[in-house]
This record gives sequence, C-alpha cells and structure tokens, in this order.
Amino acid sequence: MEILRHASEVINRLKPVIVMIVIQFSYAGMNIFYKLAANDGMNLRVLVAYRWIFSTAFIAPLALIFDRRKRPKLTWMILVQSFFSGLFGGTLAQNLYLESLVLTSATFAAAITMLVPAITLILAASFGLEKLGLKTIVGKAKVLGLSIGICGAMLLTFYKGVEITIWSTNFHLLKHSHHQIQKTHFAGNHFLGSSLAFGSCISYALWLILQTKISRKYPCYYSNTALMSLMGSIQCVALSLCMDRNWNQWKLGWNLRLLTVAYSGIVTSGLVVTLIAWCVSMRGPVFVASFNPLSLVLIAIAGSLLLEEKLHLGREQHHRGRVDSVWTILGAMGSKQGDEGKS
Repeated sequence: MEILRHASEVINRLKPVIVMIVIQFSYAGMNIFYKLAANDGMNLRVLVAYRWIFSTAFIAPLALIFDRRKRPKLTWMILVQSFFSGLFGGTLAQNLYLESLVLTSATFAAAITMLVPAITLILAASFGLEKLGLKTIVGKAKVLGLSIGICGAMLLTFYKGVEITIWSTNFHLLKHSHHQIQKTHFAGNHFLGSSLAFGSCISYALWLILQTKISRKYPCYYSNTALMSLMGSIQCVALSLCMDRNWNQWKLGWNLRLLTVAYSGIVTSGLVVTLIAWCVSMRGPVFVASFNPLSLVLIAIAGSLLLEEKLHLGREQHHRGRVDSVWTILGAMGSKQGDEGKS
C-alpha cells in the first residue's frame, strides 16, 4: 500500500508536466496551420477572430454543464479581469504573434517566445507571486535561466550562424499553395517582426499573471476559458472589421482555412487554455511559461520537414527558420528547476 501511495503521489506531481508537454505539441501544430493559412492568403486578423469564436462555441456548453453547481457569483471584477484576459491572451498576443509569423518564419516567431519565461518571472516577482531567493541554488537557477533566455533571444535576432541540416523530405506543404505570400526581404521586416513577437511575449506573460489572479477568485476553469473566449472574440471581430471590411475574407469552406480555425479554436483556445488555467493554479505562471522553449524545438523540426525552412544558429536568412537549441534547453532547464524547487 505504501508503494501504491508513493506512486500515486509521483503521478499527481507529474500531471502538470505531462499536460504542459502535450500543450507544446498542440502549439507546434497550430504554428504550422497558421503558416499554411497565411500562405493560402487568409487574413490573419480574421483567423484570430474565428479562433475565439470557435473556442467560445466549443467551451461555453462545457462550462454550463460542468461548472453549473460550483460556479461562484459572477461579479463586475471578474468581468473586467476576463476582458483584460481576452485582451492580453487573445487579441494582442495572437495578432502580434501572427503578424510576426508572416514577417519572419514559424521557427523564428516561436524562438522569440523563449523570452516568455524570463518576462513572466520578472512580472511574477514584481507582483509578489514568485520569490527569486538569490541566495539559494533554486534562485540562482532561475536567474541563470532568465539571463540565458534573454541572451538566446538576442542571438537569434541579431546573429546569423551556420545552417543546421537535420534531414530532408520531398514533402513540403507550402509548395501546394496557390496563394504564395510575396514579401520584400529587407532588414525592416525582420526588425518589425522581432518587435511584434516581443510585444506578443509581453502580452502572453501578462495573461499568465492575470490567470493566477482569476483562478483564485473564480476557480472554474471551463467558465474562466468561456469568458475569456467571449471577450476575445468580441475584441478580435471589432478589430478585424475596423482594419479590413472585405467580407470575402470571412467566408469559410471545406478547406484548409476551416481546418485551421477549427483546430486553433477548439484545441489550442478551448482545451489548451482550460488546461493552462489549471496548471497555473497548480504550479504558478512561471512553471507554465518555462515550457515555451519546447515548442520551438518541435516547430523547428516540423518547419524543416514540412515548410522548407532552413535552420540556422542565430539570425535567419531570407526569412527562413532558425533555432539555437542550446540556449533554449538551458533556459528551460533553469526556469523549470526553479519552479520544481518551489513546489
């Protein structure tokens, strides 16, 4: 019985880790779909709007079913927090990220997200949600992970290293598109894409901090996600209509666009956001953010195999993918070690 009890405790401790690994795989798939949809000529702001509309339609019935007996009273404070949750985690984070994805590459946009653990740690420490403990090994590991993450992101932005060849296939999805995006390759695109990706990181980190606050006052994960999705869909639809009123962009058929918005809405906004809210309540925002670099490795491999992206150590050439896995892995290890020590 003692062995079974110990095994059960180990499994319970590993649940957030397993969940976050699965989430990173889903994010990798989302990035590939995003790149294909953009290459197909789909308006990215419309894509994000549909993503949150699909998420709301999927998660709202689940919230009504599973949270009906334990849902706290909905207050104005919860509504305001849900509005900002949709703003930071939905409207800003997603739109900025997708714009950077088009200006750079799937690999590079994901690579900049290695800054998320560092930004989240700084914000969490500023709001009193995380203690650095600089005199302890755990605290030093956190700071080391933060520093390496920042240095790695700077390296990826400003340095173009040698090309990395993993393996190649003859199956490249972008070759089959009829709406290949034509982009002017100049330094301004790269700098603008980097800036937008950095803004997306800040928005995502703020959303994780906000999730910590919301989960304490409104610990209903389905309802929390439903409120965020509703707010995000309203904001994104309004933004899309203000920026572009081409109604043809809103038409969905039985094609790649429908598959992209369905996957991103149901899986990465509906299910994943709910799981992230649970992980934040269990292990904190820094723990969740520390897994972001894993998706970089997955996206780099998928981009190389499916999107003809060339991997470089440092800055990409002609908007091709790049990855510096050494910086990423060390940064992730530093952040995760710190949070494991905390738990």
